[in-house]
Amino acid sequence: AAEDSRLIDEIGRDEIVSSVARAALLGARGNSGVILSQLIRGAAEELISRPGELVDPVLVAASVAKAAQRAYDSVRAPVEGTMLTVMRDMAASMTRDLAHLGGADSRLGPDTDPARQNTVIADALARAIAAGEESVRRGPELLPVLREAGVVDAGGYAVTVIFAGVVAALRGTEAPTLAHHARPRLALGEHGEHDSETYRYCTNFAVTGAALDAGHWERELSRFGDSILVVGDEHTLKVHVHTDEPERAFALLAAAGEISHRDVADMHEQLATRRIRLAEQSTDGPPRCSVLAVVSGDGIARLFHGLGAATLDGGAEGTPICS
Repeated sequence: AAEDSRLIDEIGRDEIVSSVARAALLGARGNSGVILSQLIRGAAEELISRPGELVDPVLVAASVAKAAQRAYDSVRAPVEGTMLTVMRDMAASMTRDLAHLGGADSRLGPDTDPARQNTVIADALARAIAAGEESVRRGPELLPVLREAGVVDAGGYAVTVIFAGVVAALRGTEAPTLAHHARPRLALGEHGEHDSETYRYCTNFAVTGAALDAGHWERELSRFGDSILVVGDEHTLKVHVHTDEPERAFALLAAAGEISHRDVADMHEQLATRRIRLAEQSTDGPPRCSVLAVVSGDGIARLFHGLGAATLDGGAEGTPICS
């Protein structure tokens, strides 16, 4: 097609960011993927709303703030300590940072040298990454399941990785070095933001149609699923739901439009695989410290195993333990 031969400067900002936002939406998988698509959509909306305005730290900060707000608005029950919090904290940091920048480093004119534009934006984003890393480290204080497992939120950390990649592209150098985090003390189980206590299949798909109402379909899906995200616009929706009946979800939305980008993952299988992987990772030497629980009964033993403790059968009440 003729459009395929156009240079990027000939395409225009509106078309570029709209295409990126749509691709992110259609390619999203899982809660984190769908939320990421909404971060990208929010930033795209802000960029499109300011035609002809040169991209500078002020516009970038506004785009990051809009991204954070769009992501929060897309989630029925936002959870703090996750990528939502990290993006919001980075946006707040960029807004504060603007107050300390000189005019020449916050608002760029149309005659600004492209190399200087890249440098100024990269420096602003690098400072935001520092705030994002601090937010990632603070996540376990806000979300007990992270604290119990001894981990940070993977989605939040991924946000800082993405921003680091942008900085690298702008500077033409290696990405800024990010802090590494310890591997989990135990598997997260089925109580995290991205897991379901009730249903087995993580189901993702897109719907293309007309006059699509995200709120209506959220309510319908809640009859047989949870962890529901339905985002997009009146022409295209991306659906994420945990359910035991993926085909029922497909059939329900098929009445509204064309179904595509189907993806169904067995969360029980994923959890079992993760537990095996974590067990294999823990075989590189004896632990320096462990917990041994003396228990009575299989149910209590399973409970302590789930918490990462080794167990020892204490026998019936009053029975002495011999070693």
